Amino acid sequence: MAARVSELLGEAVNPWGCVLLSALTALEASAFVGLFVPGETALLLGGFFAYQGKLNLFLVIVVTVIGGVMGDSAGYEIGRFLGGRMRRTWFGRKIGEQRWERAHKYVREKGARAVLLGRFVGILRALVPAVAGDSRMPYSKFLLWNVIGAIVWGPSVVVAGYLAGRSWRVIETYLSRGGFALFALIVLGFVAAHLLRKRRREKADT
Repeated sequence: MAARVSELLGEAVNPWGCVLLSALTALEASAFVGLFVPGETALLLGGFFAYQGKLNLFLVIVVTVIGGVMGDSAGYEIGRFLGGRMRRTWFGRKIGEQRWERAHKYVREKGARAVLLGRFVGILRALVPAVAGDSRMPYSKFLLWNVIGAIVWGPSVVVAGYLAGRSWRVIETYLSRGGFALFALIVLGFVAAHLLRKRRREKADT
């Protein structure tokens, strides 16, 4: 599927692909998207598109790191200002008390390191930043481990997608149902950007 869609989109992947990758990486923690779809999916696809030459590998890595740092920082601020009230909202209840407790316990046990270690666990990656803010972890500590985590996690997943290369079926095997949903979202974004750019060119020619 990944290869067929890539061929269909052609040059539409670039440059909007990097913008979407950065946004999706940021939304994973700031909007808790990571609870429903695996963040690795977008990064793997970004690496795959870089392998095909449709995206610049270095640029994909940079926007992934930036998106990760910004998203976790936004999640931290949400937790700091909303605190326990967030858990009592409709969305907080949907997340579930068990997930919240797991994230709180993880932060209590690991301290600031939880920001780095939690990035490698889907559920924790989405919740730990908000929990860190709620627990009043000093932002300087949070930011340090946030940046380290983004630098380690993001590039490693992107490069994995890049190195998969012709073995792109490995990526498809990796994707869960949520991953396919995110994949479809990325594709729709690429198509919309392509159509918008095409319409602008047509208007400019008339």
